[in-house]
Amino acid sequence: MRPRRGPDLGSVWAQRARQLEQRLRAKEERIVVLETENALLHLKLAEYQGLFGRSANKILQPYSAHGQQQTLQRSSVVTQLHRAIQRLKQDLKSLRSFAFELSKDFQHQCKTYLYQVLTAIQRIQLQNEAMQMFQIKAFDLEQSLQEVTERYEKEKHKRRALHNSLVELRGNIRVHCRIRPLLPFDTAAGHTIPQDRQKKISEKVAYAVDDETVFVKCNRPGHASINKTFQFERVYNASESQDTVFADVAPLLTSLLDGYNVCIMAYGQTGSGKTYTMLGPQLEENFAFSIEDESELGIIPRATQEVFRLISEKPPGSYWVEVSVVEVYNNEIFDLLAKDSCGRVFGVKRDVVTTREGKSDVPLLTYETVENASEFLHLVNKGLRLRVRHPTLVHAHSSRSHLVVTLTITTIVSGDNFGISWEDELTSQKLNKEISCTFPQKMRENRSTFSSRASSPAQFDATEKPKQIKTRLQLVDLAGSECVGMSGVTGAALRETSFINRSLSALADVLGAIAEQRSHVPYRNSKLTHLLQDAVGGDAKLLVILCISPDQKYLAESMQSLGFGTRARQVQRGQVKKKNLPVLSKAK
Repeated sequence: MRPRRGPDLGSVWAQRARQLEQRLRAKEERIVVLETENALLHLKLAEYQGLFGRSANKILQPYSAHGQQQTLQRSSVVTQLHRAIQRLKQDLKSLRSFAFELSKDFQHQCKTYLYQVLTAIQRIQLQNEAMQMFQIKAFDLEQSLQEVTERYEKEKHKRRALHNSLVELRGNIRVHCRIRPLLPFDTAAGHTIPQDRQKKISEKVAYAVDDETVFVKCNRPGHASINKTFQFERVYNASESQDTVFADVAPLLTSLLDGYNVCIMAYGQTGSGKTYTMLGPQLEENFAFSIEDESELGIIPRATQEVFRLISEKPPGSYWVEVSVVEVYNNEIFDLLAKDSCGRVFGVKRDVVTTREGKSDVPLLTYETVENASEFLHLVNKGLRLRVRHPTLVHAHSSRSHLVVTLTITTIVSGDNFGISWEDELTSQKLNKEISCTFPQKMRENRSTFSSRASSPAQFDATEKPKQIKTRLQLVDLAGSECVGMSGVTGAALRETSFINRSLSALADVLGAIAEQRSHVPYRNSKLTHLLQDAVGGDAKLLVILCISPDQKYLAESMQSLGFGTRARQVQRGQVKKKNLPVLSKAK
């Protein structure tokens, strides 16, 4: 049977439609419910939003005030920064303008300096060229000056040799002058002088202009300033050594072995350096001179060494040397090598006499034979320990006596060695040629004399026995002249000063009498001049060494010494004679 489909589908669809309507209504109801709930929720949301807005306003209100304040502060800072930036911009603009001007000035100065540098370089180049030319000229001038200096020195030595030869012929006294340096006791001497005035006058007034001229500034208080110059054979300044002084003395010692007597004496005021010049530095404990430092040795020890050196070059046994040491104290002569019975050295008074030949002699004077310089120095030191000394305000170790050390050299010669030697004749002929234009008459007389001597036969035959010739080297350290007011001496020392000054005055009188060629020469006015009669009177080659102080306070004494030396130079004693006559030996 066939099923029925129409009614079934419709019901199905109707049923389906009803179901769908029911669902639709349910959905609509659900939508209404949800809409209601949604409205309620919107109401609640609006309520909550209002509540939140009020709360937010309450919360944000303080923050809003603080933000406004910060905004105002930021606005003020920004304004200040803006102003500062504006000022910086202005300063930067000014700085740029200044930098531009500075750059322009710098460029201008650079150009100027560059031009100046280039100019200076050109000038330096020109100066270098001129300097090279000057150096070449200076070198040429130095060579010329050196040549002229060498020629000058040669002519100077030649002139000095001629002068010495002329001095030999005339018999003039050689005078050297030594200026000592300023010493510590110069400012301490003379305690009676106020200290401020002493400082003022303690200055140097005597100078060595050259090796032959002394310059003295005579600016005494209350007097007009007068400068004076003095000429001598040799002048030594304060810096010249003992070696230099002795170098000019040494040639005289050669004459000693050639048969001539030689005398060297130091003259000057106390404290002027006489003993230092003659002996050297002295030991304070016994006043002997020190031989430790050879460069400081004086003329006496050096002369002895030189004499023994010269003797060593001669044949052995042809010479022997004796020494005597004498002091003239208070116008009395004392033998400082005399010994007592025990062999001890002590000063013994001696006397000076004039022999029949007119020579001075000291009877019983002690002569000690020495074989070398060491023995001589030992004996002299023994004598020096006995020499009288006394401290003064001028000099703490002032010598109160004149010291005379004599070396007697005995030469053994054969008969054919007497008379004038070939060297003497040759020297005389050369001298006659060189200075005959100055002294023609005297030179003609000398030539005739030398010719007659050379042509004459020998005074003794060669077969005669050897003879003895004695020559003497006298080394004299004179006591210093003194100004009593400055030295401050009293009592016995004042008496010593009186005798010293009188003996030195007697020496000046003797030289004056010889210079004036008087018939009578007052040698016997003093034991000193009597003792030195042979040396001063022309029997010896005499060298006087003036010792002066450069200090202002000693100006009067220095001028007196320089005046003495000037007068001594003018003395013409005639030519010193050579010892060519035999003398008999004395028993010792």
